Amino acid sequence: MWIFPAIDLIGGQAVRLKQGDYQEKTVYHEDPVAQARAFAAAGAKYLHTVDLDGAKSGRTENLDTVRRLVNQSGLKVEIGGGIRSMETVTKYFESGIWRVILGTAAVTDPDFLQTALDAYGDRIAVGVDVRDGQVMTRGWLSGSGVSCDELCGKMVRMGVKAVICTDISKDGMMKGTNVSLYEHLTRTFPELDLVASGGVSSLSDVQRLRNEGLYGAIIGKALYTGAVDLKEAIRTAQEVEQ
Repeated sequence: MWIFPAIDLIGGQAVRLKQGDYQEKTVYHEDPVAQARAFAAAGAKYLHTVDLDGAKSGRTENLDTVRRLVNQSGLKVEIGGGIRSMETVTKYFESGIWRVILGTAAVTDPDFLQTALDAYGDRIAVGVDVRDGQVMTRGWLSGSGVSCDELCGKMVRMGVKAVICTDISKDGMMKGTNVSLYEHLTRTFPELDLVASGGVSSLSDVQRLRNEGLYGAIIGKALYTGAVDLKEAIRTAQEVEQ
């Protein structure tokens, strides 16, 4: 299993929100590139980034910072947040991004998702953000009326390879991740490379997710607070169960 350390961007700074609430913002590093380099030094290969400004506006608000992350971190960088057009998708790929994550648009505009998949294949991932079993959209502010299983099933049929699934209720709470949700999804949709997000706050969480056969796990706040050591998380994620 791969570990994806996370950097969320607001105003060019590395921040974390609590359950997606923009009023519950903590700035953890004024220089996201320095933070990404520290992740790389600890052994990370990938970086999960979200443009939280873009999630609201639909524009590439932090593109200069994203370019710096790509060019200076040595990591494979994926990006999500307000990506609603092929122009934006192409702009990110031209900046050197490894993978683009579509969230709201994957739910509301399946034609756009299919166009992106046809153009870029498995370099397109889908973010499935869930609260109480319902997929949320627009920066977690709106309910979609679609269940997690419904959307994941549709993604498989459309040819999506990778899904980043976030349990919003767990995000930033430091109380553990929703292992039962990911166990269900991995067994129901074995075709997907499933990445867990939200509440991964201990090496025990990492071990349990690895044991369920997940492709990856995103860790954010737990790294910044020191609750999880990235080197140890990577080691735990790559251990083979005896």
